[in-house]
Amino acid sequence: MEALQSIVDSFFQFKAYVMLPIIVFVIALLVRMTIKAAALSSLKLATGFAGIYIAFDFFVETINPAVQALIDTRGLDFPVLDVGWPPLAAITWASPIAHITIFLIILINVIMLALNLTKTIYIDIWNYWHFSMLGAFVISTSQSFLLGLVATALIGIYTIKMSDWSGPVVLRETELKGLTVSPLSSAGLLPYANGIDWLFDKIPFVRTIDFNPSKSDKQHVSLIGEPMIIGMLVGLMLGIAAGYPFKEILEISIHIAAVMFLLPKCGGLIGEGMGEVSEALRNSIQKRFPKKTGLLVALDTGIVMNNKSILTTGILLMPISIIIALILPGNKTLPLGDLPALISQMVVIVMVCRGNVFRSVLAGIPVIIGYLLISTNLAPLITQLSVEVGTSVPEGVLITAFTDGGNPVRFWAFKLFQGNLVAISIIPIMILLLFLSWKRYRKSI
Repeated sequence: MEALQSIVDSFFQFKAYVMLPIIVFVIALLVRMTIKAAALSSLKLATGFAGIYIAFDFFVETINPAVQALIDTRGLDFPVLDVGWPPLAAITWASPIAHITIFLIILINVIMLALNLTKTIYIDIWNYWHFSMLGAFVISTSQSFLLGLVATALIGIYTIKMSDWSGPVVLRETELKGLTVSPLSSAGLLPYANGIDWLFDKIPFVRTIDFNPSKSDKQHVSLIGEPMIIGMLVGLMLGIAAGYPFKEILEISIHIAAVMFLLPKCGGLIGEGMGEVSEALRNSIQKRFPKKTGLLVALDTGIVMNNKSILTTGILLMPISIIIALILPGNKTLPLGDLPALISQMVVIVMVCRGNVFRSVLAGIPVIIGYLLISTNLAPLITQLSVEVGTSVPEGVLITAFTDGGNPVRFWAFKLFQGNLVAISIIPIMILLLFLSWKRYRKSI
């Protein structure tokens, strides 16, 4: 057992952009792709993901000083530090439940496929940490490892189904056949996305506005909707708010514009790399099980990073998040390390809203409010878990992650396992949203 744990620990020392291509390469060989084709597809996947990580790292290095300058210049007091999702993932993978999660979720996925309860092959092992995190929360507060496993299993089943039901909108908005998005942080918001989109359809003024930079052919709209332009404008606003001199305002504007240009290129490379592998995987399974048609491969949101509507929505919500954080009662977190993650989190919401940035931004505002209040609420627990796995946290400092630490689905599930009455009262609403999502899914297949 110790040898197995040592192997798993060593494997998860790799970055996601190394680990996932290795898994994909092995799968490609198992479904009888040639070594050359498997290697090229895996390398494209690795290069695309590495490019996204490099772009995001550069983004964080660019905006963190600006946000910190904003705090200092305005004399703001936000005692909870947003460290971003990577430390959160590292903390979770170091927890005792993480390694069991890998085998548990794979087993659940296989059973669901065998029983025709899903069409999704959930191979994004790196993002299993989203499930482990809930398990770690439950174990920490209940002292029950079994209860933690149950929580992990249930949120895994939920996410696999949401990835399943997200498949048609991914195909409709990106034309990526046989692929869907995997993370709980994005696919998990599908019921909310369908509910808010349904609501917008009922509001006379809102339902008539459609701003889709991915599909617009009007020159002036295309210019305004170009992610590079939006990135430059956000950089200008952030630089001015931070009190930067003119030279640095221009620099931060170009830096953010550059990131918005590079992300679609990297996303396109990921989609290209996964296209052949996912097709070969589906064909291989369908050859052995002819009745299993329409299979989907669930992967990280990097596969859709070439969508202009997603990028534009994410970048617009960044300054909005900071403004909301400054005025929201009860909030103690200022978005910092996790700000760029907004692009990924909003993927399913944008696609459900048919790439309409106006709707997507409106839909994102309640989500951001939830992120802020939940990440503030969970900061003591996240800090405690960090210390328990050996993470160095300065004394008296609370840490969190704005988006992944504030995920509303995980928080709701966590509160359910605590027997919270408010969480229990939300169950009927969640059932209605799931029913709406199921109806929309059935209508689209």
